[in-house]
Amino acid sequence: MANKEAAFKQIYEANSKKIFHLCYGYTGDDDAANDLLQETFLKVWQNLEKFRNQAMISTWIYRIAVNTCLTYLRSEKRQAKDELTPLIAETKREELSDKNEKVALLYKCISKLEESERIIITLVLDELPYPEIAEVSGISEGNLRVKIYRIKQKLTELYNQYERL
Repeated sequence: MANKEAAFKQIYEANSKKIFHLCYGYTGDDDAANDLLQETFLKVWQNLEKFRNQAMISTWIYRIAVNTCLTYLRSEKRQAKDELTPLIAETKREELSDKNEKVALLYKCISKLEESERIIITLVLDELPYPEIAEVSGISEGNLRVKIYRIKQKLTELYNQYERL
């Protein structure tokens, strides 16, 4: 048991920041992202013995996180949050420095993307290697590069629309 705890602690320390960013990219909300982070690592803990080393452990954890986020989004319906988001974003924007404001705007733009696009761009921002992103997202590396290019174009358009406001 002590071995499992030590291994888990090491896995958590190596992956928790990236998983938080992934969850935040899906939700745009610190509290929800923290909840999803905890839920993801609870599942990692519960299934650690089942991990077969066929893929990198970070890829396995990303898959768990993505599934956790998608389940959350489906069950959440998000109507009430969508109405509150502009007000919350406006309040937070007043509290943030210029750099943080741009990062918050980027995440707001990311939240407007389709689910599959959100995961891919979040993994790119976390600087995951393309082969690993391809494995997590379930598409070929060549197709991934095209998707990333299109997502970046879409994000640039969204970002520029918000900047003009």
